Amino acid sequence: MSVMEDVLKHIDVYDPRFCVAVIAIIFNPFFWNVVARWEHRTRGLTRLFGGPYLACYCLGTLIILLNVYRSHSMTVAMKAQARWEVMASPEVFYAGAALMALGSVLVVTSFLALGFTGTFLGDYFGILMEEKVKGFPFNVTENPMYWGSTANYLGLAFISPLMRWLKLLIFEAFDVSWQRRRRYSQLVFQECQSGGVGADSSGSHIIPSGHHL
Repeated sequence: MSVMEDVLKHIDVYDPRFCVAVIAIIFNPFFWNVVARWEHRTRGLTRLFGGPYLACYCLGTLIILLNVYRSHSMTVAMKAQARWEVMASPEVFYAGAALMALGSVLVVTSFLALGFTGTFLGDYFGILMEEKVKGFPFNVTENPMYWGSTANYLGLAFISPLMRWLKLLIFEAFDVSWQRRRRYSQLVFQECQSGGVGADSSGSHIIPSGHHL
């Protein structure tokens, strides 16, 4: 029996908990990209909440809750699946723990460098940073928030064969989301320079953060 066949033997793709986890992984980046673009075009959330900051905080909080549910659904699905004995070794456990530690450092330091609005789509609300963040961890990788989150899930993937497949799905969802967000953030910046929708009330030339969880 090949390694791939052995892995697939431990994964029940028809388990409802597995299906819920997959839906949560795909839905989250799709949701926040669609809502953020709608906000940028219409300022609908800004009008609803009476200002861009409150609207951004509310959307950011909702994104956090969705991410918590995604992590919960993945954990539930993982516990329901059979464990792959090949990976049940201290070396694998410590490798996974090291990846999760690295991922957590990247995520936390990214958040501290960008702040809440810089992390959670503030540029779509017209809340733009005065200059692009260039210090750690952005001097290591262009998007430490995405890579940190990916490292966290890769660390979990060392625990379960199911998590390996979910991790690949997460990486693809993050990659598609990041590519679409980067292109759209460039559009926001161009509008900012021309005094369009993305500019602040003073019309100053400010730089969108371009990063979020």
